[in-house]
Amino acid sequence: MTGCQRTSMGGFGSQDVSPAPLQAQPVPTVSSSQLPDPTTNTSQFPAAPNAGTAAPGGAPAGTQVAAAPNALDVTKESMVGNWRVSSAGSSCDMFLTLTNLGSGSRGGTRGCAGELTTMGSWEVAGKQVVLKDRGGNPIARLYKTADARFDGSTNGGQPVSLSR
Repeated sequence: MTGCQRTSMGGFGSQDVSPAPLQAQPVPTVSSSQLPDPTTNTSQFPAAPNAGTAAPGGAPAGTQVAAAPNALDVTKESMVGNWRVSSAGSSCDMFLTLTNLGSGSRGGTRGCAGELTTMGSWEVAGKQVVLKDRGGNPIARLYKTADARFDGSTNGGQPVSLSR
């Protein structure tokens, strides 16, 4: 049973060396003050977006490819797995899981270019599939157009198609 015992031989013939404990670091002082009342001075907030800046269905302008009422129904479970992506004249792979990540589910791409390289999660919102970057920001929206096909575009306006 000597194989299960720890020896003092360390790697490469040296003695066992334990890491040195970390030294305490100085902490700056914390200051506090009262925040201004947001209802009295609204100049600190950005202006609300105009109704004309969004495409039908609530998507930002330039990201709507198929009208949502014409899109086929989609379920989250039907999206799970490997997809072939066509975008900007090239092809790559996309993997979608049901593992929670922020407000969506974990996903990723391999061999993609452009905005799709930043994909980290996805979610189904109504009849659309929203692809998100690693920070949780939407980067593309797609709609189910056939049994195993989704079409849409990135926020930059590049067409995107998923198929199996």
